[in-house]
Amino acid sequence: MALARTDLESLLRARRLDRTLTIAPPAALDPIADVAATDAAAVDARLGGGFPRGQLSEIVGPRSSGRASLMLQMLSAATARGELVALVDVLDMFDVESAAAADVDLDRLLWIRGHVVMNPGMCRDMNQRALEQAIRAFALVLQAGNFGLVVFDAGEAPADAIRRLPFTTWLRVQRMLEGSPTACVLVGSHAVARSASGLTLDLGVRDAGPCGRGIRFSPRLFEGLDINARIVAARRHSPHQIDVRVPVSTSCA
Repeated sequence: MALARTDLESLLRARRLDRTLTIAPPAALDPIADVAATDAAAVDARLGGGFPRGQLSEIVGPRSSGRASLMLQMLSAATARGELVALVDVLDMFDVESAAAADVDLDRLLWIRGHVVMNPGMCRDMNQRALEQAIRAFALVLQAGNFGLVVFDAGEAPADAIRRLPFTTWLRVQRMLEGSPTACVLVGSHAVARSASGLTLDLGVRDAGPCGRGIRFSPRLFEGLDINARIVAARRHSPHQIDVRVPVSTSCA
């Protein structure tokens, strides 16, 4: 573990990202808590308290389904508990202002920025290499330990690039997680990687009648989403359907 942390810190210094490792020491993770709460009450109630630690879980759904809002909610909840969190941002789409508005403690966030190209033209290998680099950074973070929550955000990554990853990729990730206090969540458009004891939260914005969808605004502020969520677990015969209110605020200016 010490060697893995040294490798990670060297990589961050090479990219001038080492100061994103918080100066404050990480809070000790509660050995009794085997889940990481999202602080979205309806979600946590049905998840048995939150996403399981030591397992690979997923938040999936189409664009504008609430997956990014719930991701921010999870990051905020984890940093509020005093945990270190890491985000592997595959397409470099993380919005710092929105994270701050959602009360994410940025001093406890390690942000690793990727560079997958949305429209690579004939150079499809460019995306594959960039995605593989993101996976390697993801693995380094998991090996380093000390993170209460690690998120791999590939929500807007090209579907063909995700499909071309070796099928063993996620098996290796799960092996790194086993027995650790880290809750690991993959954010994507489709489920690809849930471990046997992990969970998939499949999201969609809830209809709000004839006037529009369940999206809440006040003047110049997006206040959050009312979403439908299906909780899928390998050990359950049918998914649980719940309604969730995600209270994320961000500037619309």
